[in-house]
Formats: sequence, C-alpha cells, structure tokens
Amino acid sequence: MVSIEKIIRESLAVKQAFLDDKKQVGLVQTAGEYCVECFGQDGKILLCGNGGSAADAQHIAAELSARFQFDRRPLYAEALHVNSSYVTAVANDYDYTKVFSRMVEAAGRKGDILIALSTSGNSKNVLEAVKQAKIQGMTVIGLTGAKGGALAKEAELCLQVPSDNTARIQEVHILIGHILCEIIEETMFHKG
Repeated sequence: MVSIEKIIRESLAVKQAFLDDKKQVGLVQTAGEYCVECFGQDGKILLCGNGGSAADAQHIAAELSARFQFDRRPLYAEALHVNSSYVTAVANDYDYTKVFSRMVEAAGRKGDILIALSTSGNSKNVLEAVKQAKIQGMTVIGLTGAKGGALAKEAELCLQVPSDNTARIQEVHILIGHILCEIIEETMFHKG
C-alpha cells in the first residue's frame, strides 16, 4: 500500500537537504542573477528536458513568457520541445539526440541562456544542446539529481538536487524554477 505520509516526508527531506546546502542555495541566487542579466540585455532563455523534465521546462518558460506573481511585460523564454512537428521531423530525419541542439543552433545567440534539465545529467539530447549552446556563447544552467552526470561537468552552473529519486528531483526542479521566476520578477519589475 502506498504511504502518502512517507512520500510527503521524503519530498520534504529532499527539499530540506537542498536548503541546508548553502552552496546550492547560493548557486540558485547566481542563476537568478544570470537570468536577470540575460533579460536585461534583451536576451532569451531556452529550456530543454525529456518527459517530466520537458513538462518542467515548459512550465518555467510559461511563467516567464506569460507572468508569474504579477502583471508585467513578457520575457522571451521557450521550451525547445513544444513544436511537435519540428521534434518528430528532426527525430526522423536526423536522430533524436539532435532535437534540442538544432533548435539551439537556430534560436540561440551569444548571451542567451540554456536551462538544461536532466535528473540523471546524462540525457544525450540535452548534452548535445549544451554542446551547441556553448559553441554559440550561451550560458548553460543545469538542473540535475545528486550525481550530476555529464551535465554537471558541462554546465557553467549546475544545481544538483540531493536525491536519486526522479520524482523527488523533479519536485525540487520546479521549486527552483519558481524561485528563479520570483528573483527575475522582483529584480526587474519590483512594484515597491
């Protein structure tokens, strides 16, 4: 039988462990500052991930491009998987590992940011996007699990959730996404 209380306690424990890691908390602040700088220079944020991480990428992009806490001008943020015709064409005509990197090549510019989500840190298509982003002079922010995988080595800044459980990692990834959105809105559009 599923223990709801156990699942909630596990989720809270992972969040508490992340909070207790001052280095990671500082990296979230730094990531927020990178995003503010990018948007302040009329840049954009591209996001990529697979499965639940794709949903998280799309969720974060929507908060930035629509609104988060209050009405303000839209910010250019896009999840790279949202055009299903494009994704299936690239997967069919090239290879699934190219579905994000080709869009980074088309849309990414020097000074833009790629937020790459991979709970393992080893998703080949995400790593291909990271490689392309670096070629183009973009800043790469990685969101991974405890081990970090190859993404932790390739990203300029990597936020590593202290868990190996995919669901718990993704729960913290969306929390991080919301924190970034709040940092961006408060810094750029504060209504004080």
